[in-house]
Amino acid sequence: MPLDDNKENRFAAELDEYGSDTMSEINIVGRIILNIWRMMRNEVNLMNYTFENVGFHVLHQRFPLFTFRVLSDWFDNKADVYRWKMVDHYVSRVHGNLQLLRKLDLIDRTSEMARLFGIQFLHVLTRGSQYRVESMMLRVAKPMNYIPVTPSIQQRAQMKAPQCVPLIMEPESRFYSNAVLVLDFQSLYPSIVIAYNYCFSTCLGPVENLGKYDAFKFGCTSLRVPPDLLYQIRHDITVSPSGVAFVKPSVRKGVLPRMLEEILKTRIMVKQSMKAYKHDKAISRMLEARQLGLKYIANFTYGYTAANFSGRMPCIELGDSIVHKARETLERAIKLVNDTKKWGAHVVYGDTDSMFVLLKGATKEQSFKIGQEIAEAVTATNPKPVKLKFEKVYLPCVLQTKKRYVGYMYETLDQKDPVFDAKGIETVRRDSCPAVSKILECSIKLLFETRDISQIKQYVQNQCMKLLEGKASIQDFIFAKEYRGSSAYKPGSCVPALEITRRMLAYDRRSEPRVGERVPYVIVYGMPGLPLIQLVRRPAEVLQDPSLRLNATYYITKQILPPLARVFSLIGIDVFSWYHELPRIQKTASTARSELEGRKGTISQYFTTLHCPVCDELTQYGICTKCRSQPQHVAVILNQEIRELERKQDQLVKICKNCTGCFDRQIPCVSLNCPVLFKLSRVSRELSKAPYLRQLLDQF
Repeated sequence: MPLDDNKENRFAAELDEYGSDTMSEINIVGRIILNIWRMMRNEVNLMNYTFENVGFHVLHQRFPLFTFRVLSDWFDNKADVYRWKMVDHYVSRVHGNLQLLRKLDLIDRTSEMARLFGIQFLHVLTRGSQYRVESMMLRVAKPMNYIPVTPSIQQRAQMKAPQCVPLIMEPESRFYSNAVLVLDFQSLYPSIVIAYNYCFSTCLGPVENLGKYDAFKFGCTSLRVPPDLLYQIRHDITVSPSGVAFVKPSVRKGVLPRMLEEILKTRIMVKQSMKAYKHDKAISRMLEARQLGLKYIANFTYGYTAANFSGRMPCIELGDSIVHKARETLERAIKLVNDTKKWGAHVVYGDTDSMFVLLKGATKEQSFKIGQEIAEAVTATNPKPVKLKFEKVYLPCVLQTKKRYVGYMYETLDQKDPVFDAKGIETVRRDSCPAVSKILECSIKLLFETRDISQIKQYVQNQCMKLLEGKASIQDFIFAKEYRGSSAYKPGSCVPALEITRRMLAYDRRSEPRVGERVPYVIVYGMPGLPLIQLVRRPAEVLQDPSLRLNATYYITKQILPPLARVFSLIGIDVFSWYHELPRIQKTASTARSELEGRKGTISQYFTTLHCPVCDELTQYGICTKCRSQPQHVAVILNQEIRELERKQDQLVKICKNCTGCFDRQIPCVSLNCPVLFKLSRVSRELSKAPYLRQLLDQF
């Protein structure tokens, strides 16, 4: 039965709302519909999550992508071979989806977590961390005759605001050629809950309220501690640094400490079992999922106690006590390291539960020895199970700002080759284009390995010249930003993902991206003074239109150089001056040119002034006078150039035909995640000047 307009609109709105942040846009009662695309967003970090890109990075296999127009034409074709190609395309994608599930062990791992947390399979995928913590906490609390508080939204809103924040030091930003140790407290917040018996059930409230006969505000509710009871347990009370009193385990063992103790002990047992069953793949996978689930729960527990905005049962007194004690523990560790003269160490950065320790003049062997000594000394000053673990040595490294650093990492003493390890900088971020990440990573590696700024300068200038001359691959300059849904943007928003979507919808009303989908785009040259939002284009448009060129000036000055400057300014290098030293290159292809002018001839697309195709000298006669005196040389060079381009094109077409299974001359694949598509487009564009070169040859 067809839906009336109102019902249809309401149904579409409900579908949108359901699909925007849960597992699937399709809801069938009694069935769990797995949206593998949404699951992959949590499993792998990629620039975009198209089936072809995920398939390549997870399965290491290329999948072709055809437009709906091509697939429809194949299906409508009377020849059976074309109809079979359409069926085969969809069968291969279904098979690929099943391979993804199998490769990442998603079904078994989710089942194991559901069993571990005591929640439904679907809720593991769709519900948040608080739901998992509460499920486990209530299982521990029920035999102890506890029930959870259920505050209203108003009660939660009236609760006091948090007063304590974790210790995050401002790092001593510079390039460190000496060894920097990284030490990390193992499960710091869970360890503090266990060590000091912090829990909802053991908290007596702020010290200033103790001894009063009246009830006082406590978390979202109120609490009353009788003075005579307080007098009886006066010797079994600990006070947190934030001034909140808790009873010791001898009076009452808290629910959270009991739960976390069991979790951490079980995780150690599971890890030991993994070593025993490492040859049995099925059991090993199951145990890996189990230990991962236990790790998540242990780390989520603090968040449950302090979630004052969206929490189910927040308690600021408890949350503040955990954070303040963790802060005090880290501060004591930093003081111990700085005050112990025999190590000659200095803490240059601290972040929540970790610290970076500089050892001037120490070798790699000495660094590992001192790191182990520091870990043991700090662990000895804290109650069990609070433990400082020596993680790794950076040699050398760059500390940029809070939560942004990069270095060559050594995790064991016998490790010969270091591992490039970066946190928070553009090499691991996804809000820029791949070229930025590649250039920055290569420049930092050159700095670490050679310490030669001239080599880095030459490399960066070469990359800039490639882009200015139009020789760089478009694939490396594609941005991919998440689309938040048409209703999530303010009227008149200038957001590239929204702008591209509007153009797609003008062409096809059903082509709107899903909420959270990454929309690819590039920035091209345009008329002077045009706003940036009008220079946004889909990569497919740039491939199809020879007059569109990547905006090299924008990419170099706004994307590539700023991250480089943030790193190299720490050693006094002005990266922007490298760009200003480059010669200015002017190409003809411009979006300002009219369509008629673009059709004038192939030569006008490639040369502003006429250059000799043999020696590249300026000339008004096609081939310069000097080369005309050597006709045989000209014939060999031009024939070689044409033949080389044709050979490249044939090779790339063969690769495409083998991948797509299509043996027509025209390759219908439009996958932007395949580098062959961009290489083929570039070679075809260069080959379009072959008629002009043959015309010159005919003159001889």
